[in-house]
Amino acid sequence: MVQELIGVVAAVGAGGLVYLAAAARVVKQYERGLVFRLGRVRGDVRRPGFNMIVPVVDRMRKVNLQIVTMPIPAQEGISRDNVTVRVDAVVYFKVVDPAAAIVNVEDYRFAVSQMAQTSLRSIIGKSELDDLLSNREKLNQGLELMIDSPAVEWGVTIDRVEIKDVSLPDTMKRSMARQAEADRERRARLINADAEYQASKKLAQAARQMADTPSALQLRLLQTVMAVAAEKNSTLVLPIPVELLRFLERGREEGHQTETQEQPQEQPQEPAQAQIQAQTQEPAEHPLDTTEQAIKELRRAVEQ
Repeated sequence: MVQELIGVVAAVGAGGLVYLAAAARVVKQYERGLVFRLGRVRGDVRRPGFNMIVPVVDRMRKVNLQIVTMPIPAQEGISRDNVTVRVDAVVYFKVVDPAAAIVNVEDYRFAVSQMAQTSLRSIIGKSELDDLLSNREKLNQGLELMIDSPAVEWGVTIDRVEIKDVSLPDTMKRSMARQAEADRERRARLINADAEYQASKKLAQAARQMADTPSALQLRLLQTVMAVAAEKNSTLVLPIPVELLRFLERGREEGHQTETQEQPQEQPQEPAQAQIQAQTQEPAEHPLDTTEQAIKELRRAVEQ
């Protein structure tokens, strides 16, 4: 009798262990459990931790609530300005309603993927090439709204959508490279022209300053000669500027004017004193003669 009782207790204990093993379910922190009893959703969504179900009758399906990163395959289309482009993107989404994600749609991952591809092709057709290349933030927001609208009924919310890359044909790449090169050349020419304009202003000021003081031109010429002569491996060819000849001619004219102005003011000397002074003083060379001689030598050198 005792042995039969022990056998019954052992059988009940073994049955309880089997039942417990069949009914026990563990739901992780990032998951939620949805229990189906005879095909119908029963009760609330099971929270994380240890949960019990009725074996054979109940069936639990776990739903992951983590953010899912899903790459969108590259989609090829024609943009609004008739350019063939190939665009790929990535979508981030998560499940917010496990019951709707399991009951309302067969496979919410596949549904989100197909909706993302369709929306991406639609965005390509509505956008221009410049927007795809430079204004991606606005396109990402529009793409997110297009995917999120039907995904709400599936218990899924779209966290964000990012366009990863825009591939262009080789001919379009070459055209864009030529355009960028032409734009850089245009900017370089504008900068060079602006520099020439500013330099011309400074040169005009310097010319006016040198016109007031002609000797400054000679000093500038000597400075240039010294700068060139610093290079020992160079041959120095010294030109004679025309301004130098004009400077000497101007000096000669001023000398003639001063001579004509001083002649009437001289007091007549007595004949005897003039003869004595002419005999005692040696004839001195007039500065105008040296100026004329220098001008003749310079002209002769220029002609040679």
